[in-house]
Amino acid sequence: MRSHCLMSLLCTASLSLSACTSTNVEHTGFLHDYSVLQEHTSPSGQDVLGWVSPALARGRYTQAYLAPSQFFPSTEPTVRIPLSTLAGVTDYYDAALRHELGKVMQLVSTPGPNTLIVRPAITRVAASTQGLRFYEWLPVTLLAAGVSTATGIRDQDSEIATEVSFEDGSTGEVIAEVMRKGTGVPLDNNKQVLTADDVKVVLDGWASDLGKSYVALRR
Repeated sequence: MRSHCLMSLLCTASLSLSACTSTNVEHTGFLHDYSVLQEHTSPSGQDVLGWVSPALARGRYTQAYLAPSQFFPSTEPTVRIPLSTLAGVTDYYDAALRHELGKVMQLVSTPGPNTLIVRPAITRVAASTQGLRFYEWLPVTLLAAGVSTATGIRDQDSEIATEVSFEDGSTGEVIAEVMRKGTGVPLDNNKQVLTADDVKVVLDGWASDLGKSYVALRR
């Protein structure tokens, strides 16, 4: 019986570690074409899936229209992720993008010629149980880790993902796409409410990378 429980814990741990190391991101249907996405490294050194049209002329876009961020697919509030959190996430994402893009190009209130339309979406916000650390693989600590997971007292990761479409302000043609995910502040257990503050550092990083990527493309 004990060996059976230990084997179950090992299987669970293996699955957890596989999920943590996976670079796959779920396709939600928000972007126009997922088949063109390739792995890149962002200016901050993070893994990103992205694509830029080879026909994009450098320096073509001198201003940007930032569409309000949205949850896609639509997300219903829960006890752990209430409406205040959902609203706080999109509000902060919009503010971070305005701040960083405003440093490198003019922001406008309506699309038009020479305008880059930026359409951001939050495609995931969730809390998941953290994978096992290397020192928890000994039989005794592995059993303790399994008990902690089962009783919900194990630390959890605050997870968030985004997809962003970039379009021509005159034609609506998609000229670039990006997907990425991040992990915010750890939560103490499976009861703690996830707040917008828990993922702000991730949103700030995404916005900063976007501004720096635009500067690189403009050269």
